[in-house]
Amino acid sequence: MNKIATRLSLREKIGYSVGDTASHFVWDMVGFWILIFYTDTYGISAAAAGTIMLIARFWDVASDPVMGVIADRTKTRWGKFRPYILWMALPYGILAVLTFTTPDLGGTGKVIYAGTTYLLLMTVFTAINLPYSSLGAVMTADSLERTELNSYRFVFAFVGQLIVSGTALTLAKYFGDGNDALGYQLTLVLFSVISFALFMVTFISTKERVAPPKEQKESLKEDFKNLVKNRPWVILFFVGIISFVMFALQNLSIAYYFKYYIGNEENVQLFNVIGTVALIVAIPFSKSLAKKFGKRNVFLASSLLSGFFFMLLYLPGEKDIVTIYVINIFAKMAYAPAVPLLWTMLADTADYSEWKTGRRSTGLVFSAATFAQKAGWGIGGALAGWLLALFKFVPNVTQTAAALTGIKLMISVFPGILYMSCAIFLFFYTIDRKTSVLMQEELESRRMNEGV
Repeated sequence: MNKIATRLSLREKIGYSVGDTASHFVWDMVGFWILIFYTDTYGISAAAAGTIMLIARFWDVASDPVMGVIADRTKTRWGKFRPYILWMALPYGILAVLTFTTPDLGGTGKVIYAGTTYLLLMTVFTAINLPYSSLGAVMTADSLERTELNSYRFVFAFVGQLIVSGTALTLAKYFGDGNDALGYQLTLVLFSVISFALFMVTFISTKERVAPPKEQKESLKEDFKNLVKNRPWVILFFVGIISFVMFALQNLSIAYYFKYYIGNEENVQLFNVIGTVALIVAIPFSKSLAKKFGKRNVFLASSLLSGFFFMLLYLPGEKDIVTIYVINIFAKMAYAPAVPLLWTMLADTADYSEWKTGRRSTGLVFSAATFAQKAGWGIGGALAGWLLALFKFVPNVTQTAAALTGIKLMISVFPGILYMSCAIFLFFYTIDRKTSVLMQEELESRRMNEGV
C-alpha cells in the first residue's frame, strides 16, 4: 500500500503546476482584457458587457455544482479528475479564440454573440478547471504538502499571467498590424495552442491517490447537506467570491486607468509585469508562514495588509509612476501568500467533511472555488461595466474629471475595501493547526484500516 499522505516529486509538482499556466493563458485574457476588448474593439457598451458577465453567473449557479457532482462520480482508469483535463483542453482553446473574434452582426447581434461565446467559455472553464483544482486535493493527503503544491501551482500560474498581462497588447498590435480585432484573435490562437500543450503535460505527469471511503454510498442529498453544514467551507465560499470580485474589478479597470488617466495604454503591461513578479517572489513563503502562524492567520493578515496598500493607489498623480509601481509591489507581495492558501484550505474542508461525516466529495467542495472564481469575476466585471457607465465613461475620447475619478476609485479604494472585508469572515474559520494535524492523523488511520 502506498502512503497517501505522500511527499510529491518535483516532477509531479511541476507537471501539475503547468496546468494552471495553461489555464491562465486564456483566463487572464478574459480577466485583464475582455472588458476593454468589448468596449473599445468590438464596440458594445460597457453596461452591456457588464451585464453579459453577470448573466453568465446565473448559469454557473447550476453548472458548477453539477460539474462537481459529475466529477465525483466519474470512474476511469485515469481517475476521477484527470480525464477532464484531457477531454476539455481543446474545447477550452477553441472557445477562447471564438470569444475574441469579432463578427459584424449589428448592435444586437454583437451582444448576443459576445454573450453566447462568453457563456460557453465559462462553462468549459468549469469543466476543466474544477477537476484540475480538485486533482491537487487528491494527489496527497498531507496538508502542508498541499500548501507547497499550491505554492508551485501559483508560481506557474502567475508565470502565465506574467506572459499574458505583459505581452497581450504588444502581440495584438503586432499580429493585427493596425487591425486590433485580428490582432486579438491571432493572439488567442497562439495562447490557446500553448495552453493545450501544457494541459497535456499535466495529464501525463500526475496521479490521483486519495479516494473516498470504500463504504461511501452515492447520495446527492447527503453530499449537499454535508456541504452547507461544513462551516469552514461556507466561510471560504464567501471569502472566495469577495476576493474574486476584488480581482476582477481592479484588473478589468487597470487598462482604463493607464489609457485614460496615465495617458499611456501600453504602460499597463509593465505595471502588470512588475506586480506579477512581486507575486511570484512572495508566493514561495506561503508554506513557511502557514507552518509558523497557521493558514487562517496568514490569510487574514494578508487581506488586511494588501487591502490597505490597494487603497493607497488612489493617492498618486498621473505623473507619479514610480510611486504607483512601488505601492503595487507592496500590495501584491502582501497579497501573494493568500493565493495558494485559499485552495489549500478548500482541500482541508474536504478533509473536514470526511473527518466529521465519513463522506468525501472533493469535486463538489471545489465547485465552490470555480463558482466563487467565476461569480467574483462576473460580479466584478458587471460592477466595472456599470460603474464606467455611472461615471459617464465614453470610449476612445478624453474623459471628464468625474470619469477619471471613478476609474481611480475602481483600481484602488473599492477593491481595497472589498479585500479587507475578507478578514471578517476569516475570523470565524475554525480549522486551526491543531485541528488540521488531528484530521490528517485520524483520516490516515482510517484509510490504512480500509486498505486504501
